[in-house]
Amino acid sequence: MFFKKYGDIVVGVFFMALGALLVIMAQMLPKSKVMEIGPDFMPTVIGSVTFILAAILTFLSIKNFKMHAKELEHAEIPDCDYKRVISSIILVLCYVFILQPIGFIISTLLYLMFQMVVLSPDDERDGKHIIRLAVINVVFTLAVFFLFRYGFKIVLPAGVFTIRL
Repeated sequence: MFFKKYGDIVVGVFFMALGALLVIMAQMLPKSKVMEIGPDFMPTVIGSVTFILAAILTFLSIKNFKMHAKELEHAEIPDCDYKRVISSIILVLCYVFILQPIGFIISTLLYLMFQMVVLSPDDERDGKHIIRLAVINVVFTLAVFFLFRYGFKIVLPAGVFTIRL
């Protein structure tokens, strides 16, 4: 009952604290002497974005609390889809272990495709939707690769293929 009523507020406050901690810990990393962007850049960006989004979630949850309080008292919490949760955890662990030896591009293409299929609704697992997911997968993976490679000048794991792009 407590989490049903205050869940978004609790999660928002938790992620605000986590984002602030990430920014603080990132500032403790040594500065780079070789590149303009040091190892603290991405954790600071991720922590800041996490903090901002969590603050928005908390603010909106508090703002709309009275409006939704009566609805939440009679609402039922849907059952957790444990099959998808366990599948997602297994996929993340596999991705972590294959990232270095196989490389960013191939491992991310494989991971995202399987993860999107696991998380997609059961009625959207036909050929048309799979093709759309594959296109999104390839575009996103290449965009992230080129952003890190040329935008941030950070080399991602090459793995079995050495790509000179």
